[in-house]
Amino acid sequence: MPEMFVDKFRALVPKYLDRAWTEDDGISYDELEGQLGEHKFQVPQALVEFYHALGGCEDLMEAHDFFFDPDELEIEDGYLLFLDEMDEEANWGFKSEHLDVPDPIVWIRTNGPKPRWQSEEATFSEFVFDMFEWVFGDEDED
Repeated sequence: MPEMFVDKFRALVPKYLDRAWTEDDGISYDELEGQLGEHKFQVPQALVEFYHALGGCEDLMEAHDFFFDPDELEIEDGYLLFLDEMDEEANWGFKSEHLDVPDPIVWIRTNGPKPRWQSEEATFSEFVFDMFEWVFGDEDED
């Protein structure tokens, strides 16, 4: 399948880290195949491409919240979890029945006495670009 997002994900390194993207910032497809191949579920194309582009870049993988490493992905409550909120108050994931969608809608689960899932109303790629814009955005903006 042709790459849809790799170049856009790679462009986040110079945009937010003020340096050129290098191969060390990503994970090779061969290595990803080994790590993701252990799972009994499909991983959406956009998430695979994200790992390929940025899976080795700790400055982005742990910029504010924490993206799961490819071998740590898990399905819980019918959702494939891929991101933990830094204070563990929320998790983000995809509905397991949408894992064959190349760029699925992201859902957030707020953790607390009554955890519940709610749509972020954005695809994974939209969510990632918006999240990094928020994390690295100009603090002086209103």
